[in-house]
Amino acid sequence: MSRPVTMITGPTSGLGAGFARRYALDGHDLVLVARDVGRLDALAAELRDEAGAEVEVLVADLAVAEDRARVAERLSRGVRTLVNNAGFGTSGEFWTADLDVLQGQLDVNVTAVMYLTHAALPPMLAKGEGTVINVASVAGLLPGRGSTYSASKAWVVAFSEGLANGLDGTGVGVHALCPGFVRTEFHERAGIDMDGTPSILWLEVGDVVRDCLADVAKGEVVIVPGLQYKVLTTGGRIVPRNVVRSLTKVVGRGRGRT
Repeated sequence: MSRPVTMITGPTSGLGAGFARRYALDGHDLVLVARDVGRLDALAAELRDEAGAEVEVLVADLAVAEDRARVAERLSRGVRTLVNNAGFGTSGEFWTADLDVLQGQLDVNVTAVMYLTHAALPPMLAKGEGTVINVASVAGLLPGRGSTYSASKAWVVAFSEGLANGLDGTGVGVHALCPGFVRTEFHERAGIDMDGTPSILWLEVGDVVRDCLADVAKGEVVIVPGLQYKVLTTGGRIVPRNVVRSLTKVVGRGRGRT
């Protein structure tokens, strides 16, 4: 029997790499999409050797329209699972940030998610099976310190929930994964100082991937890994919005983040 195929964007580190390793070990072949060809090739070689997976590498910058179109074309030929993991944050203040950088952030965090999901769904629906996991953030559920980043992740959550409603009964599921702070390269790459962040707020990549796939199997649409973040997000829906904003400023320590 042919093995299912999973496409993962942004797989060269952090959650993307965690998903790639987990799906490969679970018997999936992979299509890996990222900008860094060296890291892509190294991960592909690892997964071929250690998990026996067939791995296709697509070098693409999802902030670039032509590259998004190439990845969308591959999706139009069909995959069982799409993990829209690629995304980035930036440091500094919105009003001083470079608009080109902010536009690139939206193109990766929002536009690419829309384009790739749009390409993936028709062949999934034709087969009556498939899964799309959109990596959002707790920042998309709570008013955070970062304006454009939080807004982009709120879009991903709303987009995923709306699609999940429309796809009910088709055999195709769409899910929004909303992790909190995860021990990855994300904050270092963004230039965000995380010193002093309470240890209880940190999650491990393996735990997030495990919890996500367990909740996908249960049909959960909005997935919040970690008891601490379940408590925070549940409280955020009950407590008045202005109180939540005040609390997130304390937790975020006023970090500059767009």
